Amino acid sequence: MGEKKEYVSQNDELGNIHIAEDVLAVISTAAALEVEGVSGLHGGNRDIVELLGKKNMTRGVNIEVDEDGVQIELGIMIKYGYTIQEVARAVQDAVATNVESMSSLTVKSVNVNIGGITFEKAKKAE
Repeated sequence: MGEKKEYVSQNDELGNIHIAEDVLAVISTAAALEVEGVSGLHGGNRDIVELLGKKNMTRGVNIEVDEDGVQIELGIMIKYGYTIQEVARAVQDAVATNVESMSSLTVKSVNVNIGGITFEKAKKAE
């Protein structure tokens, strides 16, 4: 049996539209990773999918939907040298804008958890 997926349903004049919560998580992930200063997602514990060798792109993203809109929580890693507050705020704006524009759902909140700082390796001189 396949895993149970959660969907957000919208009714319109032609019928119903069902958006998997995983789709909202992918949109959130892509938006966050495009923000300058973000080096990746931070999801805490590895899950069974990763242990089996498959990468879970949305590991650090949690989506909750109710009748009022969408609440998004995601963990990120920030590159050393960037201001945490500025990067986190840019992530909030990017995620909310992209989810709302692509799904037509209202984003109530975007909570950003900073999981750590990453350091870029120095490039070798040629």
